[in-house]
Amino acid sequence: MAAPVLALEGLEFQWPGRAGFALQVPGFQLLPGETVLLLGESGSGKSTLLSLICGTLLATRGTVRVAGTDLADLSGGQRDRFRAEQIGVIFQQFNLLPFGTVADNILLPLRFAPDRRRRAGDGRARALMLCQALGLPEAVLSARAGTLSVGQQQRVAVARALIGEPPLLVADEPTSALDAGTQAAFLDLLFEQARACGSALLMVSHDPRLAARFDRVLQMEDIAHSKRGAA
Repeated sequence: MAAPVLALEGLEFQWPGRAGFALQVPGFQLLPGETVLLLGESGSGKSTLLSLICGTLLATRGTVRVAGTDLADLSGGQRDRFRAEQIGVIFQQFNLLPFGTVADNILLPLRFAPDRRRRAGDGRARALMLCQALGLPEAVLSARAGTLSVGQQQRVAVARALIGEPPLLVADEPTSALDAGTQAAFLDLLFEQARACGSALLMVSHDPRLAARFDRVLQMEDIAHSKRGAA
């Protein structure tokens, strides 16, 4: 069996200065190319867990390994560079630079990730290929991201996450603003491109209607214990 692209073991986190919330994850693994949907209501710790996986938060105890690297072994700057190399993130609000062009936004991760930049090859050509695969016309590359529709911005966010073929994709409620038809079309494109890039996908959501598309579907309480009012 291939080594997991993501492995959590004995993970514990307590918000500093906030005795109201603590999160524990005894163990979780995500294999290369696997797709997992993690369901949980608001306040269940999904966003905290994603921040731990991406290294923007550090665990109090336990390990987070991405592509075999323990994030606790890296300095803050090293974690930022490692995240740019190894993780493609699709944010709920997309987090595009509104005055930058679509090409600027898609190519942004490559500026901080030389290995990912090498994997991408001709970055602009790869950005165009991803846009076309995601149903966006060539002309959109030169458009400012802030002028696009929500659906177009969403596809740009996916292209930005996929460029350079990071081994791990993390998606935070990316379908929450979409109607059912648009949601289905978006997920078709996301899964097709993730498979083409060989990337594993971890998506967090509160919407169980997405479940049939994933290799595994887990509830937050299946892998994590959250506590409020902790000392």
